[in-house]
Amino acid sequence: MDNRKRMIDGQIYDPNDEKILSEQFGYVELLYEFNSLPPSRLDERKEIMKKMLGKVGENCYIEPPFHANWGGKHVYMGNNVYANFNLTLVDDGNIYIGDNVLFGPNVTVATASHPLWPELRAKGFQFNKDVHIGNNVWIGAGSVIVPGVSIGDNTVIGAGSVVTKDIPANCLAFGSPCKIRREITESDRPDDTDFLLNQQRQNK
Repeated sequence: MDNRKRMIDGQIYDPNDEKILSEQFGYVELLYEFNSLPPSRLDERKEIMKKMLGKVGENCYIEPPFHANWGGKHVYMGNNVYANFNLTLVDDGNIYIGDNVLFGPNVTVATASHPLWPELRAKGFQFNKDVHIGNNVWIGAGSVIVPGVSIGDNTVIGAGSVVTKDIPANCLAFGSPCKIRREITESDRPDDTDFLLNQQRQNK
């Protein structure tokens, strides 16, 4: 049984396979190095992120401590992503993160799950389902995103939510389980939006 192939294909596999653990170990070492660097060595952190993550765009920042099963090897991050401290990515499967995404503190995104059949679970078997997070998404503090979920562009997930099903674009959703509460509309646009955006452009 090729456990690595089964892992990639989303089938039930043994994550304690020696070949898998050997590959995984190298990325976890990079993660340890990333978390150990002092704040003043920001450029070194950015270089480690490039080695550690599957893909990282421009102007991305992860506040340590950062936790990931594979050190971010299966994480594909767009541009302008900010993650506050204690981001946990269970990245045995792929996690796709769009542009301009914000993660509050203590957010967990999981791709790994375990069989319901107790005999397999007792032996450590698991399977993975990819997670997709669109552009301009804000994930509030303490939220949990479970395997296989997709979150659409421009959506806000309220703090403490447990996202168990797909959430579409352009909405505010929160709760446990997370539910759509309403659409985000033009009425959510502050009156001084143009002033704020122009001021930001002038400061650059």
